[in-house]
Amino acid sequence: MSSLNDLQQTPLHALHLELGARMVPFAGYAMPVQYPMGVLQEHHHTRSSAGLFDVSHMGQLTLSGPEAAAAFESLMPVDVIGLGVNKQRYGLLLNDQGGIIDDLMFVNRGRPSAAGPSQGASDPTGGSDPHAEGERGGQEIFVIVNGACKHGDLAHIQARIGGCCTVTPQFDRALLALQGPLAVSALQRLLPGVEHLVFMTGMPASWNGADLYVTRSGYTGEDGFEISVPAADADAFARALLAQPEVKPIGLGARNSLRLEAGLCLYGNDIDTATTPVEAGLNWAMQKVRRTGGERAGGFPGADRVLAQLDGTEALNRKRVGLIALERVPVREHTELQSLEGETIGEVTSGLLGPSADRPVAMGYVKPEFAAVGSRIQALVRGKAVPMEVAPMPFVPNRYFRG
Repeated sequence: MSSLNDLQQTPLHALHLELGARMVPFAGYAMPVQYPMGVLQEHHHTRSSAGLFDVSHMGQLTLSGPEAAAAFESLMPVDVIGLGVNKQRYGLLLNDQGGIIDDLMFVNRGRPSAAGPSQGASDPTGGSDPHAEGERGGQEIFVIVNGACKHGDLAHIQARIGGCCTVTPQFDRALLALQGPLAVSALQRLLPGVEHLVFMTGMPASWNGADLYVTRSGYTGEDGFEISVPAADADAFARALLAQPEVKPIGLGARNSLRLEAGLCLYGNDIDTATTPVEAGLNWAMQKVRRTGGERAGGFPGADRVLAQLDGTEALNRKRVGLIALERVPVREHTELQSLEGETIGEVTSGLLGPSADRPVAMGYVKPEFAAVGSRIQALVRGKAVPMEVAPMPFVPNRYFRG
């Protein structure tokens, strides 16, 4: 393992050290896994108040030009063209076999502006005509990809659609996530107007002369925001957030337990290039317009296989499921899953003792005949069979703000 000195640093690195963070290697960066408060308290603080996460290792890029939306749509089984201005959507980059290269978030920011981040629509809920900005001469799609995948994603996007739109990496920008039920109270003091956003919408903002872009979204299952910030302004903005009485710094450890309780996939664990969206249970991310019979069906990498799985003409060999242990034994990634008769039927991809669920929770892949909610199976933990039950996700109810 590389020493921390060999790793890249986010713009908040010095602040993390000042706050007493324990730093670990993650996606090529030195990242805070926890602060002196500890992972358990950080998890509960985010669920009850507001937690600040540094996610600047993630990759940010923009796609701009008159055909940016159509070009990006050609890479994913997702409706990009029909997305309203300042609205956000979850996306999946696929390879030619239908495997997931990366999962990502993207926003239609409307017409690019020479003055800084796209001004988009004046309505922060994104209720404007999705085609209006394009008709005035351009489109800008703002994309956030996973940190470990960002250079590969950039190369893939550039190679596939670089001739149709301008692909601009913004890997030097910081990205902060403010998550929890009191996140809106804290953030609106610095950025008035964010309280009008609803889940999966965004808006441009300005703070002390810095151009920001804010979305009401996140990776915890709680209400919250992600804020793109110029690197030079990130430290000051983070300190301003931490000065709010609701806000505490939160590390990667609690980020992982929060997202697992929310039933959200971690790329590289729960999804990868050998996993199709249908195997992963991400059917909801593929809108009707891109499916068989839809107005813009297919046309994306791996479409024949993905659509056949969606239509049921190609049988699945495995399905992602939620799991709870019926004994208080954490069941972690790579643990073998078996039928009650001892037959190997799958593997755990993420698992831990859920702090809010107050029981061991996991997700993994099993043969389809064991995937129904309520199915009883077992996990082999250090040679001992631990009884498990297939359970619906999320394990803790999501609390996104939908207005």
